[in-house]
Amino acid sequence: MQSQAKKPRRTAERILEVTLELFNRFGEPNVSTTLISAELGISPGNLYYHYPAKDELINALFDRYERGLNDLLGAADNVRNVEDAWLFFHMLFELIWQYRFLYRDLNDLLSKNRRLETHFQFVLKNKSRAVQIVLDGLARGQAMRIDRREAEPVATSMVVVLTYWLSYEYVRDPRKALEPDSAAAALSRGAYHVLSLLMPYLEPAAREHLFQIAGAYQKPDSAPA
Repeated sequence: MQSQAKKPRRTAERILEVTLELFNRFGEPNVSTTLISAELGISPGNLYYHYPAKDELINALFDRYERGLNDLLGAADNVRNVEDAWLFFHMLFELIWQYRFLYRDLNDLLSKNRRLETHFQFVLKNKSRAVQIVLDGLARGQAMRIDRREAEPVATSMVVVLTYWLSYEYVRDPRKALEPDSAAAALSRGAYHVLSLLMPYLEPAAREHLFQIAGAYQKPDSAPA
């Protein structure tokens, strides 16, 4: 009886794993439930049993992303220097990359899915709060000086770059940008450009340290733009 209970759960998990792979590879609008069923080698009826609509697949994957994001944003409390900040933003980009279909097709998804439209507003608020905490931590760690009046718009700009960086990468190189081989360079560029918004406020030693960190992650042909 226990093994029978586990089997549907395993099937449901496998469906989500394959759906995520297909969404990331082809983009959510280009992936039908028929394609998902065929990739899994199951009947459309079996897929429908677990997820009666495509939106339920999207919502389930978004729930996973949101849980991972909320866990990760808590690490903002520990940022005190640019190396901490680099690691924090790089980890955020890694999570975004894992669920990149959300960001690749974000506007389209939000226009079709009311639940995502509502919940993504919370995602933006939580990102903004975490970035503000990062700025406070860098200031307390004496890595930067920033007027409180400037901190909010700078944090907002950082969230904008964080949210739309993969869209920029995709427009820049549609054939390769979202392929796994491009991930490392794309994520490093993203982390660098988010943190580059702090350049005017970083102390000289912290600024130089950021250049060194970015240089260590950049390939010769992918230097910061």
